[in-house]
Amino acid sequence: MLLVALVFALHAKAQRDNLNMADHDDKAYYFGITFGLNFSEFRMSYTQSFASTDTFKRVQPYWSPGFNLGLIGNLKLNKRFDLRFVPSLSFSEKKIVFDMTVPVDSQSNRTIESIYMHLPLQLKFKSDRIKNFRFYAIGGLKLDYDLAANARSRRADEFLKVDPLDFGFELGTGFEFYNPDFIFSPEIKLSQGLLNQLHQDPHLPLGNAIQDLHTRMIVISIHLEG
Repeated sequence: MLLVALVFALHAKAQRDNLNMADHDDKAYYFGITFGLNFSEFRMSYTQSFASTDTFKRVQPYWSPGFNLGLIGNLKLNKRFDLRFVPSLSFSEKKIVFDMTVPVDSQSNRTIESIYMHLPLQLKFKSDRIKNFRFYAIGGLKLDYDLAANARSRRADEFLKVDPLDFGFELGTGFEFYNPDFIFSPEIKLSQGLLNQLHQDPHLPLGNAIQDLHTRMIVISIHLEG
């Protein structure tokens, strides 16, 4: 038994010492897939009349979970920098809780569902490779189009309308673990929208209480690259 354990230990050490995908850094470009969880919310500011309104006592956004699926295209620029394009679909929810005076002290929870066509272009900074491990950081710009946006909806039960197009920036960090046939990369990033998503509609009381509506999302992803 001791001999078997020693053989397995030596084999595990040899695997750790092997340099997986040794020629990968010489590739001019490569591709991959990505999937993960997202947590999104609205960042909002209120109109001047919100404090004096007799309809709402409180309007508060909350984080809600969703998920992402996408592809990765990575172009090598030099030893330290890559250019990365990560088109993906992002299924997200943003929760809003508001207290109303009529009915007396009633509270409502509403959720806005979004399906974003997410198009980020990122600059990737890479550390030196340490055997089968590497650290990286990313920063870039993104363009989002919400396929489920309700800006043109005529439904009578809408409580808030949002525009479909958004533009913003992203910042994140991740790790690359080199396996014999692929790279396993966990990553976390912050995605911040810069455009006001609120679609003004004078017939919606909640929309009249909000002045600006911006999206914010935290994404925890797993990339599988080759």
